[in-house]
Order: sequence, then C-alpha cells, then structure tokens
Amino acid sequence: MEITVRRFRIEDYDRVMELWQQAGLPLKPKGRDSRQEIERQIQLSQVIFLVAEAEGKVIGTVLATHDGRKGWINRLAVDPAYRHRGLAQRLVAEAEAELEKAGLGIFAALIEEDNLPSIRLFEKMGYEFHPEIKYFTRKKFPGV
Repeated sequence: MEITVRRFRIEDYDRVMELWQQAGLPLKPKGRDSRQEIERQIQLSQVIFLVAEAEGKVIGTVLATHDGRKGWINRLAVDPAYRHRGLAQRLVAEAEAELEKAGLGIFAALIEEDNLPSIRLFEKMGYEFHPEIKYFTRKKFPGV
C-alpha cells in the first residue's frame, strides 16, 4: 500500500478532526481547531501542515510551525490501524525537512508527560529531553 505525504487541504478538515480525536489529542473545535482558524493558519508562511494519505484516506498528520528561530512539531497523529509502520517518524522527518527549507536547524516538540509513545518516538529520533524547562501559557479566552 502506497502512503503519500502532502500538504493539508481544507477538505481534509473533518477527517483530521476525527483522527485527532482517535489519537487522543485535545481539541478546541470552537477555538484554534475550528475550521475557520485552521483555514487561517494554513495561509501563514510559518505553518506547515502535512497529512499522510493511503487509499484516499487521511491516516496521519503533523503540524509544524516556526518562530524564525526554532521549528515546532505539533499535532502528530497516526490512525491506530496504521501505527507501528514508521509513519510517525516519516511525518516528523518530512516536517523537519520543510522547516530546514525555511532555514531552521533546531526542532522542538512539547509532549504531555503521560504520552509515552510520543516520548519514545522523539527520543528514538534524537530529540533531547529538557526536564529543567517549565512551560507556561496565558490564554486570551478558554477555547483558544
């Protein structure tokens, strides 16, 4: 079975939301994950949203962004039926390649501490864990 990786298209939205839900990613459907917000985000030059597709179905995602200094790997998800085939690694590698094209040489991923599969994956790919870093956020409103 051939798996292709391509840019996200807004027509992929419903399937991507379903996939993120299957993968256990937290969703903000009235905020940053709404169709309108995703459509706005993909127009930004610093957003690289890739999907993996097999037999016409989206089976994986990765959303990479950058701030001009560092690339961020986000929203990595693989359909449970296609896991353990190297697809997550391929998606991360493709996102890194796109970030390199933008001139970036450092990549980072924020992973919740109970997400052991993602932790193992990023360790396997040579990412270094930084236990000394504390992550803070401030939200303008709850759904953002």
